Amino acid sequence: MDILDPRIDEHLHAVTTVSPSPLGEMEAYAKEHGFPIIGPLVGRVLQQLVIMTGAKEVFELGSGYGYSALWMAMVLPPDGSVTCTDGNPDNERRAKDYFEHAGLRSKLHFRVGDALELFAKETGPFDLILNDIDKEGYPDTIKPVKEKLRSGGVFVTDNLLWSGRIFDSDPSESTRGVIEFTQELYDDPDFLTTIIPIRDGIAVAVKK
Repeated sequence: MDILDPRIDEHLHAVTTVSPSPLGEMEAYAKEHGFPIIGPLVGRVLQQLVIMTGAKEVFELGSGYGYSALWMAMVLPPDGSVTCTDGNPDNERRAKDYFEHAGLRSKLHFRVGDALELFAKETGPFDLILNDIDKEGYPDTIKPVKEKLRSGGVFVTDNLLWSGRIFDSDPSESTRGVIEFTQELYDDPDFLTTIIPIRDGIAVAVKK
């Protein structure tokens, strides 16, 4: 299911400048290997959020090989950092290589393992938290994120329109996770939430 009219999506990509190196190489790798990434449209939104909030400390629940993290690292202040999590050590090595290429290796902290278990060991507070773990686990992120996100901080979650699967009459476990998470986040009085319908839908929730 197309979230946007394909003509709008094509237009947005056409007017967007080419991603700087090594993001372009990361996009090519994702296309070649069928690896899901947020893409340049959402990457720019993340950069805007970092700049608008003055973020210094960023945490990612689910990072792949660091594509979204690199978008944010590029606009973090000199003393800023992004902590990535992923279960695959190959993704850690690839992320470190890309950050090294970008001259931003000092801004990257990478933890290998279960994202929520690793997050539980962090003290925070964080200025921005990006959530992109397995969708059935989405509802379990709200409480711990709220505890470690500063007031005025931003909680960003990918795939909330889930390629239209949220409308399935018999949703899968992952789809039910997206649906439940979405409703809980909107209902939570401590967050002000909006879903931006670009790519696969991203939620931007500000902690009050």
